[in-house]
Amino acid sequence: MLDVKLETLLTVVEQKNFTRAAETLSLTQPAVSHHISQIEAELGARLFVRGRGELRLTPAGETAVRYAKRMKAMYGQLLRAIGDEENRLARIRVGITHTAESNTIAEVFAKYGVSRPDVTITILTDTIKNLYAMLENYELDMAVVEGKYQGEGLNYLMLDTDQLVCVLPAEHRLARRSAVTVDELKGEPMILRLPSSATRALFEAGLTSLNESISNFSVALEVDNIATIKDLVRKGLGISILPRSACLDEIRTGRLAALPVENLGMLRETNLVYNRDFAYEGILEEVVQLYRETAHR
Repeated sequence: MLDVKLETLLTVVEQKNFTRAAETLSLTQPAVSHHISQIEAELGARLFVRGRGELRLTPAGETAVRYAKRMKAMYGQLLRAIGDEENRLARIRVGITHTAESNTIAEVFAKYGVSRPDVTITILTDTIKNLYAMLENYELDMAVVEGKYQGEGLNYLMLDTDQLVCVLPAEHRLARRSAVTVDELKGEPMILRLPSSATRALFEAGLTSLNESISNFSVALEVDNIATIKDLVRKGLGISILPRSACLDEIRTGRLAALPVENLGMLRETNLVYNRDFAYEGILEEVVQLYRETAHR
């Protein structure tokens, strides 16, 4: 059973206040304070900076909370795994980036879930940084990400390769070209992903290789949601840099045009990443096979 003191710690962090945490947990404020003091005594370190205003974690406190979240997630997995064994079910939690959300991968997991009534799939969408954190804390079983993160305890299966392209309205004056130049991009208003996204990072890395900077471009808007970006581009409000795979439907139906950018290869891998102790190796192989069949069609 999960130590009640860890639940208290996580609630205090969430509420940023001992009194509010006590109300949430239906405990007295002294009981909450006692739980935190016990953890601090066991660890030999202060977890919070106490003072006026909201509580702040010390470096030791941040480490303790990170592991407490992991322990809570693993305990939840234990309870689900035992229940699933009884019912002969497998529950898989998958994280995907906002880019993958507009890609074939969501369709693949939907098809897989329909074909396997003994498997329940939950999909969460978040930034690549948060997905890796959730994998580390065992809040996710696997994630679909762009590129690779050099972390310990993770395995990767490559699903596909993709290329970033210049996306513009089908009626744009450049749309019938075979490619666009970097200088031509500078003359257009751009609607880009957020700086924290892998798409944006790859674009800026390509610019750096040409001794260019994003500051030389007219970035009119930064948007986290790819569907919103495509809609704005389609309406003629700007051009963008997006993965070609995220725009296939619009390209096929003539709603958008997609052109390579001269001297900017911007190739990347799409990978399925999972913890090395993941229990369902067979599911991984089946998902990869289904992805390749779906992408090929």
